[in-house]
Amino acid sequence: GERSVHFFLLFVLLVSAGCQSSGDQNYTSSTDPSVTATSQVAAGRYVAIIGGCNDCHTDGYLQTEGNIPEEDWLAGSALGWRGPWGTTYPPNLRLTVQSISEDAFFDILRTRKALPPMPWMNVNQMSEQDARALYQYLRSLGPKGDAAPSAVPPDQEPQTPYLLLEPLNLPPAAQNP
Repeated sequence: GERSVHFFLLFVLLVSAGCQSSGDQNYTSSTDPSVTATSQVAAGRYVAIIGGCNDCHTDGYLQTEGNIPEEDWLAGSALGWRGPWGTTYPPNLRLTVQSISEDAFFDILRTRKALPPMPWMNVNQMSEQDARALYQYLRSLGPKGDAAPSAVPPDQEPQTPYLLLEPLNLPPAAQNP
C-alpha cells in the first residue's frame, strides 16, 4: 500500500545519495551554501555586490566608493592591474555572457586559473546555484561597452592607466617563485 511506496521512495533516495562521490572537488550539491533571493537575477546581483565584482569590472567603482549607476556596472575597465605577471584588465562581463552559455560560464568559474589579481582560487569555490544566478544577473543587464584591452607582458609598458601591485619587503618564503 501507501506505506510500502513511501519506504521504496526513501530507499531510492538513500541509495541515490550514497552513490554520489563526495571526493569530486567539482561536485556541487544542493546543500552547498548559496544565496536565497526572490529571483535568480536578484541573487546574482547580490553575489556580484558582495563578491566585489564591481571593484574591478566596473570602471570607476573603487574610486567613487561604488557611486556608479547600476546601468554601467560590470562593463569592464581599461584600468590595468600591473604586477610581476604583467598587466591584466578586468573583462567586460556583460559582453562575455552574451557570447557563452550558462553552462560554459559555470565551467569557467569552476575551473579557470588565470593571471592575478582575479582571485580564481576563491571563485572556483562558488556554488553552482550562485554561479548560475550571477550569469542570469549579467544577462539581465544586457550588452554594453567594449572588450577590455589584452594583457600586457611584464617586460612591456602598458599604454593605459594602471594600478601598480608591486610586493615589497616580503620575507623569502612569501615571495613568488
